[in-house]
Amino acid sequence: MEHIVSIKTPFIKLDALLKFADIVQTGGEAKIIIQDGAVSVNGEICQMRGKKCCPGDIVIVDGTTISITGDV
Repeated sequence: MEHIVSIKTPFIKLDALLKFADIVQTGGEAKIIIQDGAVSVNGEICQMRGKKCCPGDIVIVDGTTISITGDV
């Protein structure tokens, strides 16, 4: 499954992105899956929930790909 998320800011934090893309329901749930190493950003496992994700970044979690676009 693939989601395309458009942001109007220079970046979005990883935990907020997962909520915005409806991958998780709460920030606590985002924290758990990020800390468990279930999320990769641009092909590398990321365990920082405050990671700044920018347009052009690709996030993968549980087989779902999130592509970030923007109008910055």
